[in-house]
Amino acid sequence: MNIRKLFGTKDFYKKVIFITIPIILQNGITNFVGLLDNIMVGQMGTDQMSGVAIVNQLIFVFNLSIFGGISGAGIFTAQYYGSGNREGVRDTFRFKLLTCLAIAVIGIAILLAFNTPLISMFLHEGSETGDAAATLQYAKNYLMVMLIGLFPFAINNAYTSTLRETGETVLPMKAGIVAVFVNLILNYILIFGNFGAPMLGCVGAAVATVISRFVETAIVIIWTHTHKEKHSFIADAFKQFRIPKALVGDIFKKGMPLMMNEILWSCGMTMLTQCYSTRGLATVAALNISNTINNLFNVIYIALGSTVAIIIGQLLGAGKMKEAKEQDAQLITFSVLSCFVVGAVLIALSSVFPQLYNTTDEVKDLAQRFICIVAFFMPMNAFLHASYFTLRSGGKTIVTFFFDSVYICCLSVPVAYVLAHFTGIPVVTLYIMVQCLDLIKCVIGFILVKKGVWLQNIVKA
Repeated sequence: MNIRKLFGTKDFYKKVIFITIPIILQNGITNFVGLLDNIMVGQMGTDQMSGVAIVNQLIFVFNLSIFGGISGAGIFTAQYYGSGNREGVRDTFRFKLLTCLAIAVIGIAILLAFNTPLISMFLHEGSETGDAAATLQYAKNYLMVMLIGLFPFAINNAYTSTLRETGETVLPMKAGIVAVFVNLILNYILIFGNFGAPMLGCVGAAVATVISRFVETAIVIIWTHTHKEKHSFIADAFKQFRIPKALVGDIFKKGMPLMMNEILWSCGMTMLTQCYSTRGLATVAALNISNTINNLFNVIYIALGSTVAIIIGQLLGAGKMKEAKEQDAQLITFSVLSCFVVGAVLIALSSVFPQLYNTTDEVKDLAQRFICIVAFFMPMNAFLHASYFTLRSGGKTIVTFFFDSVYICCLSVPVAYVLAHFTGIPVVTLYIMVQCLDLIKCVIGFILVKKGVWLQNIVKA
């Protein structure tokens, strides 16, 4: 392979940066404020922090179900936009909106009916830290409020995903920035009872999050509907919800594997956390700290994955196969190399972040170790993320289903379960061993991307 082909031109990187930076800023600010929120809740004690962490792990499954539900339609949105078919974009938007609302109804029903057994899966003794009964109650109180925010979250995703796939990344970023600062200010007021407000602890954090989601959704909806000339897909979008049967069939064909992939993958990740939690509540608290910090640094490769979907999807829709293959290799290279730098910075700062929490030394030490492990494997995760979006952009949803969720459910989770329940190895060793399993996945991803199985236009007439 010609090494020079792995690096693009200045114009290419300008295009990448133009698309990626707004996504990085939005996600980065969101995760930074999430870190501040997490620290605030952490000041209330380990039990409240752990309760919030467990609920957020459950809501993580819901969030990725929404993402999966709109991902199939999103492939068509990007390619319709690349081919100039505005009616097609409108139809995919309608499909997304209906799908998101349906998932929200189902998600709320499940969490209302089974909240206690779901939360209890993560409550294990085995460390000096934490009170299981108190953690359960804090978690349930937090969840009851958070359920209110699932509907605006669902609607917002239908809008923002369509805007991004049609090249509008700035508006979602601005709305996200406003929302996170609303969340931050309300957290400061409601968690600690400042400015005469009651001190609500973790419930205050939930109230702040819900209000911020309504604010973000309102901004996105109002802006989109007042800029119909720029985003014609929204014009007449609500006159009727009749979507061509052929398109619905195609979206289900391509999208159902994506939706099932996100649901099973998020369930797999949740089960991994459950396996780690068998080592005690200190592990749950430490993972909460680690994941919050890592999410802040992971925005680089996550945003570049979205950029892969946008750029490669539009090139495939325009029939530019050679250009798509070249630019995909350049995007993957850029993502992996960026994460060598980001991972090194994260390792250097790993001892600083846990000290910001009001928790035990046991939790702080575990959190630092988890942060270092994730930082070390960050380039690998960047490659996997970009490979996933490469395969997805060409409509290879069955392939991505096996590549992503089947892999974690059939290999990572069983290995973690056996090690967690039938051996006494320390949780840090268990964590490293599970991360190493993804090296096999890297080889599979490299072969699939290099073979070009994803090079196809799925919207051509």
